Amino acid sequence: MMEIAAIKQQLTLSQVLMHYGLKPDKHLRLHCPFHDDKTPSLQVYYKTQTCYCFSSNCKTHGKSLDVIDFVMHKDGISKREAILKCKELIGGSTSAVAAVPVSRSGILNYMFTYFKNAIHNSKPAQAYLQSRGLDITRLEVGYNTAQFHHGARRDEQLISACVSVGLLSAWGSNTREGIQAYKPFGKYCIVFALRDREGSISGMYFRSTVNDSDQRHYYLKDRKGLYPGYPKGDITRLILTESVIDAATLLQHHEIGKAYGILACYGTNGLTAEHEAAIVSLGQLQEIIFAFDGDEAGRKAVEKYSALLKNRLPYVLMSSIVLPDGEGINSIGVSHTAEVFTELLQSRTALFFSTEVSAGKTNLSSPESTAVVSAGALLDSRNPYKLIYVGAGGNYYVQGGLSKQLDSMKITLVIEHKESGHKSRNKIDLYEDKQVERLCREAGEKLGVRKDVLEQDLYQLTDLLDQYREAEQGKGESTPAEGVAVYTLSESERNTAVRFLRQEGLLQVLNVLLGETGIVGEEQNRLFLLLVALSYKMPAPLHALIQGSSGSGKTRLLKQVSDCIPPEKVTRLTRVSDKVLYNYPERYFINRLLCLEDIDGLSEEAEFAFRELQSNGELNSATSIKLDNGQITSGQKTVKGPIASLACTTRGELYEDNMSRVFLIAVDESGDQTRRIIGYQNRKAAGEIDTGREQERKGFIRNLVRSLEPLEVVNPYAGRLQLPEDAHKIRRLHDLFLNFVKMVTLLHQYQRRRDSKGRLIAELSDVESAISIMFDSIVLKVDELDGSLRQFYEQLKQYIGARGRDYEFSRFEVRDATGVGKTQQHHYINKLVELCYVRQYGHANRGYKYRIGHWDNYSRLRERIKTHLGDQLSALVTEHQRTPDRTPELPVVAEGG
Repeated sequence: MMEIAAIKQQLTLSQVLMHYGLKPDKHLRLHCPFHDDKTPSLQVYYKTQTCYCFSSNCKTHGKSLDVIDFVMHKDGISKREAILKCKELIGGSTSAVAAVPVSRSGILNYMFTYFKNAIHNSKPAQAYLQSRGLDITRLEVGYNTAQFHHGARRDEQLISACVSVGLLSAWGSNTREGIQAYKPFGKYCIVFALRDREGSISGMYFRSTVNDSDQRHYYLKDRKGLYPGYPKGDITRLILTESVIDAATLLQHHEIGKAYGILACYGTNGLTAEHEAAIVSLGQLQEIIFAFDGDEAGRKAVEKYSALLKNRLPYVLMSSIVLPDGEGINSIGVSHTAEVFTELLQSRTALFFSTEVSAGKTNLSSPESTAVVSAGALLDSRNPYKLIYVGAGGNYYVQGGLSKQLDSMKITLVIEHKESGHKSRNKIDLYEDKQVERLCREAGEKLGVRKDVLEQDLYQLTDLLDQYREAEQGKGESTPAEGVAVYTLSESERNTAVRFLRQEGLLQVLNVLLGETGIVGEEQNRLFLLLVALSYKMPAPLHALIQGSSGSGKTRLLKQVSDCIPPEKVTRLTRVSDKVLYNYPERYFINRLLCLEDIDGLSEEAEFAFRELQSNGELNSATSIKLDNGQITSGQKTVKGPIASLACTTRGELYEDNMSRVFLIAVDESGDQTRRIIGYQNRKAAGEIDTGREQERKGFIRNLVRSLEPLEVVNPYAGRLQLPEDAHKIRRLHDLFLNFVKMVTLLHQYQRRRDSKGRLIAELSDVESAISIMFDSIVLKVDELDGSLRQFYEQLKQYIGARGRDYEFSRFEVRDATGVGKTQQHHYINKLVELCYVRQYGHANRGYKYRIGHWDNYSRLRERIKTHLGDQLSALVTEHQRTPDRTPELPVVAEGG
């Protein structure tokens, strides 16, 4: 039965147990799978590769089971079927004679199985692994006793195979028998398998277990393969360790292996071309974490290889776990509990700081999560109100955070014994040596820890807290805007943007591009709003107020347009408290776009501050200041602009003071627009909309905005065109119009001429485009009704007109005809009654009836304004055609952009 012997030699009991998901305890016992076993009664013997159940209730009691017997009883099959299954577990058929594989991979797999079996019979190997904190039940590790080719085990075929892969080399002759002798490779070494991309063993790493200071690390000749293998293609974070044993240390911890990929380098000079190719091929990789030793060689290796990989993978974040001097991952694992690795990973530091984090990439170092790390110790500052330090004498918790006063270090400190978990809680000023000495003495007596160890820990903690407090104060002095990375265009991105901005029909092409970002309809409004938002670059920015009923899509329109502006220059707020705008850093709002999603929620004080920022470009407030001597004095707080702004409202008529400062924009609430939006939503739900492409389009528009320079603009046609005199506050509207013309010219800056002072010169086409884009806003300035109310009134007139001008109607009819809800309809009807556009009849107890009181002609109003502006434009065009090469004379004092 040579076939059975071969199976037993190649298939270990450990492999069989792993196949069935069975894992013995530390005493090599487990619950017997062959009967109802409440206490572990099946004993495993790796030395003989057998197991035995000591329970008399078990059908296998009294018989020692080998691997074939175990499979037979576990699956309830015949012995022949069990033999066939064991062959499958080995990975192929087993011949009558235990044939040695001929391929390199086959030979290495065969010998690694032998080495894995040998480790269970070697006390020195087990003792060494225990000293390194490695668990043989969790790792694939073997041991080379260097006896596999001796005596009765001598097999010429095996010897020849081992010579071919480098496990044996000819070494003189056997003096007793006169035959060839061989020297084994990696004698008395633990063995780890290196695997290729397919998962086959392609090399081996040997680590000596004896005190050999000259050489402790060995690799087979023609070294190939990675440990523990090629990383999975879907990992996003990869840990690179300095050695195989460091990687094995991390592999034992399931949570780390689940959250990160792990790959071992072969020393500080051991990042091979195979490593590099495997890392570069990871398509979803977001971060590479270096876990090298805390010595000079380790730090230099991290610097070298991080630069190498950053060059190959510029959008992948590089970070490093900072270890104490002289410590490595394995030594830390031996002296600490498993939780230390979680803490080390959470407090890792970034090696490079990208100018912008691309979409989908992980940003490690945010102001909220960055931990302060020194070379010799670690302070976990993820929670600023519970700072954690792990020292030699215990775990230290600083509860409640730190005082900002630099003349003291008063803290609430909890000292926890690492093993017992007992705690000592105290309030202390770490700058007082006497307090520290007394605390260490009392806490040491209570917890059973040496006083000098506690003192050393507290001195180290004090230094770390000093560093942390200085870093936090440095961040506090910076502006919130500095928390957003400023993106710098590459040469290629800038050239692409400039080529786009040089196109003929730029406004039309840009409008199409805006539609591809996900903005449905609103062709005029979206282009108008983008130009208003773009004005944040200019000394005299513009402002827009978007009007619409609840649910009309005005906030979504604001968000989508503001997404096309570089995020480092946008502040988008949902709610603003009374004084918050006064409390921003002085220079925060300079040339910035401020978006308020609901201006209706602003208090009177907040609305006033917002209005002043729009008009004056700065806020100045007098406040009381308490000096160090206790005296109260006055001080001034200044917040500088200017800002561009976009805001939304459902009740535009309430903001009379703001009307003259802003462009009024009414969202399209027509049935056609509703159908377009629903169609878009349906296509998106069906997966027909490529959201990734929409984000790309937004990113490209942001690059266009970054490519535009805030140049001064002069308009030689200023004063040649007059707006309707009945417009609301014509003085300010005229100024807004001139500034909007400048924005159209600024957008075309790569197509416009400049004067001797470098100023852009507006062309007649810029004036035409400005009028076309802002025509609806001009009409709203002339119209007595705001945008939403006008749309409602036109619907109402259309419904009543079909029934006769004297037709009386009720509110129920209005709701049915317009589809407007009760609350919004109530507001609209009352406003129309107040303005005498609708007359109200009847009594409250019997119900009111209504009749149209003023049949204004909105179409005629639009036509009148259009004709008024069109005639002036036609005259300018005619004049320009007569003298095409002549530019109108500039004013004596040119208006700057």
